Amino acid sequence: MEKKHEIKLVALDMDGTLLTSEQEVSKRTREAIAQALANDVHVVLSTGRWISSCRPFAESLNLTSYLVTVNGGEIWTFDKELKERHLIDTKLMEMMWELGAENDMTSWMVSTDDIWYDARPANFNDHEWLKIGFDSHDKEKLDDLVKKLSYHKELELSNSTPTNIEVNPIGVNKATALRSVCEWIGTTMNNVMAVGDSLNDIKMIQQGGIGIAMGNAQDAVKKAADFVTDTNNQDGVAKAIERFVL
Repeated sequence: MEKKHEIKLVALDMDGTLLTSEQEVSKRTREAIAQALANDVHVVLSTGRWISSCRPFAESLNLTSYLVTVNGGEIWTFDKELKERHLIDTKLMEMMWELGAENDMTSWMVSTDDIWYDARPANFNDHEWLKIGFDSHDKEKLDDLVKKLSYHKELELSNSTPTNIEVNPIGVNKATALRSVCEWIGTTMNNVMAVGDSLNDIKMIQQGGIGIAMGNAQDAVKKAADFVTDTNNQDGVAKAIERFVL
C-alpha cells in the first residue's frame, strides 16, 4: 500500500511504538519526526500515559501541537492548556479497584492530581478520576475481569500490553480525541496517519486515513491496520513516516 491521503497529522503511541525497549527515541525516528515538522505536519503523541510522563518526550522532540493523554481522557496544548477532560464516576473507580484487589492484580490509577500504584486513596471522593489499569500474567484472571467490567456500559475497555486492561469512560479513546484535534487544526481523520501497537490504538488506526501497526503489535492491531511497519526497536515509526509522509 502506498500513500492514499495527504498526511497533515501523525499520531504516535509511545510505549511499544515511538519508544524503544530502553524507553528512548531512536536517532532515525527523531530525524523523521523533525523532517515531518519541517514540512508543516503536526506530530501528536497519543498515549495512555499521563501528562507529566509524556511531556518531556514531546519537548525533546520539539513538538508544538497537542498532547492526547490517558487514552484520550485529557487533551492538552503544548502550552499546558487543558482542552478536554473526561472523568470516570468515583463509585465505579472504587468498585473497580476492589475487584482488582480481590483478584490479586497489579493496579494503577490516574486522577487529575496524582498516580496510585497498587494503592488506594483514603477517600476516592477526594479526587477526580481519569483511568484505571490492571496487570496480570494470569490470562484467566484478565478474562474474568474483562467479563465483569463489560457489564458496566459506562466503561471503555482496552489494553496497552497483552497482559493488562485499561479502563476509561465510555466513548473516550484515542480516536475520539484525535477527532477533536483535527477540528482544532482544520483537518480531518482522512489526513491522519496513526501508529500504534496495542488495543488502545485500534480505533485511531482504523479511523485514520492511514493506520499503521508496529511490527511488535498485537495480532488484532495488525489485522486492523492498513500497513505493518518494523518494530519499535527497528525504527518502525521512522520507516512509516518516511514511506507515507515525507
